[in-house]
Amino acid sequence: MKTLRLLPLVLLSSSVLLRASPVDSRISAATVYLDRAVITRTATVELAAGEHAIVFERLPAALLDQSLQASGRGTAATIILDVNAQTAYVDFTPNTRVQELEDQVRGLQKQQRTLNDRGVILGEQRDFVKRMIAASTGTIIHPLGDDAARGGGTAARPTLDEWQKLYGYSEETFGRIAAELQSLDNQREELKAKQTALEQQLNELRGAGGKSYKTITVRVAVTEPGRLDLTLKYAVPGASWAPSYDARLHAAERAVELSYFGLVRNGTGEDWENIALTLSTARPSLGGGAPELQPWIVDVFRPSLPHEPPAMADRLEMRKAASVSGSVQAFNLAAEAAAGEAQREEKDAGFLAATVQAGATSATFKIPVAVTLPSNNTTQKVSIATTRLAANLQYQATPKVLEAAFLSAYAVNNTDYPFLAGTMNTFLDETFVAASRLKTVMPGEKFELQLGADEGVAIKRKLVNRFTENTGLTGKGRRITYEFLVTITNHKKTAERVVFKEPVPVSRNEKIEVTLLTPAEKDVGTKEEPKEVTREEDGKLVWRLDLKPGEKREVPLKFSVEYPGDLNVSGLE
Repeated sequence: MKTLRLLPLVLLSSSVLLRASPVDSRISAATVYLDRAVITRTATVELAAGEHAIVFERLPAALLDQSLQASGRGTAATIILDVNAQTAYVDFTPNTRVQELEDQVRGLQKQQRTLNDRGVILGEQRDFVKRMIAASTGTIIHPLGDDAARGGGTAARPTLDEWQKLYGYSEETFGRIAAELQSLDNQREELKAKQTALEQQLNELRGAGGKSYKTITVRVAVTEPGRLDLTLKYAVPGASWAPSYDARLHAAERAVELSYFGLVRNGTGEDWENIALTLSTARPSLGGGAPELQPWIVDVFRPSLPHEPPAMADRLEMRKAASVSGSVQAFNLAAEAAAGEAQREEKDAGFLAATVQAGATSATFKIPVAVTLPSNNTTQKVSIATTRLAANLQYQATPKVLEAAFLSAYAVNNTDYPFLAGTMNTFLDETFVAASRLKTVMPGEKFELQLGADEGVAIKRKLVNRFTENTGLTGKGRRITYEFLVTITNHKKTAERVVFKEPVPVSRNEKIEVTLLTPAEKDVGTKEEPKEVTREEDGKLVWRLDLKPGEKREVPLKFSVEYPGDLNVSGLE
């Protein structure tokens, strides 16, 4: 077995002079990024000694030429000479999937015409019956003409029996025609909906380039004849994947089972049949390095002429920068894909569903089973991984707003790969409780799962007293004293932590004085020195209580607001 020798790939714009023959190839693998996919296409050929042109036909028109890579292995001693990418415009649809959709649209249009023709026939039948009824109920002219009629002829009128028969016939006929016309309208609406959906898929698959495709020609020199397994890799837009999660809290075990899924979409124009699928968190569209920060210039405004073109030197610099930027982006994409293949190694992550490789700047998930995904932009859900994380449970409440305790679970991402932002379905044991989103969580980072209200912890808040009095020697001051009582009851069979917040007024004027009476100031902690009750920067008080099973706690809150009586104060209840 000989390994294919690689030379730097050259993209040629000239025509290939060798007689080229198309080869049968298939997509064997795809690495999907958040905004594109790198496709691996393989072909096996038997080659004699000499130069050959191996042609891959009808590839997507949106294929990125700069991303092309060719490699191979086989019994033939072969050297890659160059790679040529050309765009072909045709008067037919090159993509099999697009052609199938076009055939379906034409079939629906034919059915639509058949329904329209049937509607016209029914309309003519209805008009004919109307004319027939009008003729049968009108005046019958005397056979000898008008003069005979004026001479004593009388008009023949339908009998009662004939009226009844005529009425029954008209009712049956018009009813049948109306029912069939209504059925035709329903069928037209269904066909229109199907046609609209198919046309939307066609527009997405066709893209803006019209009916075109790429032809890739790999020119090789063979010194020893034999078999060559040729691999072609290229990047193509139209594919993407998004993370999705199922988080299941096992309350008794204090653990979160997090299932990681990928929602994969293929709109590349090529169907993927039984391929090896890899999902990557890398973002090649961002380039390889941080962008340059331009100086922030402040100057006197000088209006410029409208549509003033840049100077010649500036245009040259802009052109050069654009060229370098495109080359760097293509190089980064190719290097990233090559590095992912060269440095791949397997790691287990909990209950493994995919092979996970955590790199320095990204993670890849290799799906362990073959995947089939047509190029119709539908979403397919594939399993990535399932991991079990220890969880700290905590109830949170704001009794002033709502007398309910909301359960939250706090866990740490102890895996080697990031959890990207995505949709999340949350379950409490076997019960679905919430649909939300998970923010990006890096390895080692703590995150929160919000599990909704739990009646197992009851919270009540009531105003015990509100007392207003005059103060000062002259009695011109005013003081309002508030007293609240918050009652928390743990009805669960396990010890639980409850964190709740209560507001205390914050004065924005030196004439308004707020005094905390209960709890005493000495019992209130700070962020640096926390206690059971802590004051936050915005004046809120936060209690952190550890309740035993069945325990009931009553927490009093008392404070006063004092101000001059002639001062109009806002914000008081």
